[in-house]
Amino acid sequence: MIPMTDRSLHLPVAAQPSVDSLVELAALGESHDYEYAWLPETWGRDAVTVLTAMARETDEIGLGPSIVNVYSRSPALLGQTMTTLQEVADGRLRAGIAPSGPAVIEGWHGVEFDRPLRRTREYLEIMRAVMSGETVNYDGDIFSLAGFRLRCEPPSEPVPIDAAGMGPKSVELAGRFADGWHAIVFTPDGLADRLEDLRRGMELGDRDSDDVRVTLSVTACALEDGDRARDLARQHLAFYVGAMGTYYRESLARQGYEEAANEIAAAWASGEHDRAVERIPDALLDDLGAAGTPERAREELEKFAAIDGVDDLAIGFPRGADRDEIEATIEALAPDH
Repeated sequence: MIPMTDRSLHLPVAAQPSVDSLVELAALGESHDYEYAWLPETWGRDAVTVLTAMARETDEIGLGPSIVNVYSRSPALLGQTMTTLQEVADGRLRAGIAPSGPAVIEGWHGVEFDRPLRRTREYLEIMRAVMSGETVNYDGDIFSLAGFRLRCEPPSEPVPIDAAGMGPKSVELAGRFADGWHAIVFTPDGLADRLEDLRRGMELGDRDSDDVRVTLSVTACALEDGDRARDLARQHLAFYVGAMGTYYRESLARQGYEEAANEIAAAWASGEHDRAVERIPDALLDDLGAAGTPERAREELEKFAAIDGVDDLAIGFPRGADRDEIEATIEALAPDH
């Protein structure tokens, strides 16, 4: 029996056919009692527009970006944006912010990937100040604001702001300053190490575990064709390690998979994508996700749900999964199953 950890959806990072298709997935999650629908923002549809559409077409499921980056919008604008989304969502919003990485920030947004941890802290502080409705006077290392306040009512329900991160210092920052931590691409043992960093941050911020909600995103694929599910999960992991800069590879190295991570990245960099997929051993695949038949995927989820300190398992999906495969996984791993 899976322990009573909340279950959420981490909606597909891969491009979907339409905004409506994402709204429909959020509504399906709501019908199966998922706690939140988390929406990634990469270089496809922007999160704000899609979350607005989701808020209009759902009633109960929590909504939020996981994540928006702290470079492409100013911190004051993000405060305004989350204020507006909270109004549209009738108090169901929970924000997620993080630096992202240099590949996206510099290659797509054209902004220098500078002082990511300091920026994250200042975004947290400024967004809260904006959403308080009080006049914002802020003098930071990066941002200085003075003399303005929201020109509308502040959120009637405060918007929690979570931070994502993979390295020890970024996780410590989340524990010290954010309302939650979003974790992705972690083994159970690797997550336990970072939870120690999170607790250290909470101690530095004079906080306790009730102040910081931990959301772990787990790539999952639950299909009657279990081999197909595992192939999709392998392809997804190979892309993240091989194509998304160095931070996923570095994170896996910290978790005891340095050799495999380097082999995957080297194969991908040389254009041998099939070989990169083949370099993912079963042990690594099982350590990072829940893929196979519905029965096997549910069993694999137990090892993540049993981790002390995890409040919410966010079910993510392989990039190559089609709509039917996504829906089958949502239904097979639902809280009401």
